[in-house]
Amino acid sequence: MTDVAERKQDRIARRQVDKFDARRTELAVATLHTLAELGYARTSLREIAQNSEFSHGVLHYYFADKRDLITEAVRQYEVVCVTRYDEVVAGATSSEQLRDGFVAMFFDTLTEDATLHRLWYDLRNQSLFDESFRADVLEIDGHREAMVWRVISRYAELRGGEPAGSPAVAYVTLDGVFQRALLHHLAGDAGAVARLRDELPAVMDLLVTDAG
Repeated sequence: MTDVAERKQDRIARRQVDKFDARRTELAVATLHTLAELGYARTSLREIAQNSEFSHGVLHYYFADKRDLITEAVRQYEVVCVTRYDEVVAGATSSEQLRDGFVAMFFDTLTEDATLHRLWYDLRNQSLFDESFRADVLEIDGHREAMVWRVISRYAELRGGEPAGSPAVAYVTLDGVFQRALLHHLAGDAGAVARLRDELPAVMDLLVTDAG
């Protein structure tokens, strides 16, 4: 086989892989809300197919099992999530503006995308028991940690100070508030959610050491 023919075959093979990956992404995004409604334990590829426009055969062709589909769906959702606060960070000219913008978006996404966030926590909890999830969960968690760190680093900078702890500490602190608020939101306890919203600015302050 000539070099030209080999290169042509390589290009064809790459295009086929790209098309396959693109279709996986499309299917994962399209079934995301179904997955979020059903959750991990109640979901199978057949049940997802019954609750979506896609056949079981199509889903099974592109995904090995429900773990594969759920992981890909959450990964695609996180692509959007991990840049959610970047506009707030980039546009803030004062620490108060950044804090208020972050708090508003923090609780807006909690209420607007509650089932999708629930799916993420479901997947993360499953990774404690199912080792096959862990690498993907840790990768996604790392992106979420970096997102939070961008917020806290900029908040500290605007206050003329420094972050008080590590990226991991900042992340688990704010993620803990978010998960608790999500639980109360799903339980219909608006008062508890409102109290957490009122307390979040003070939590952010705990993560920053002021100059001097």
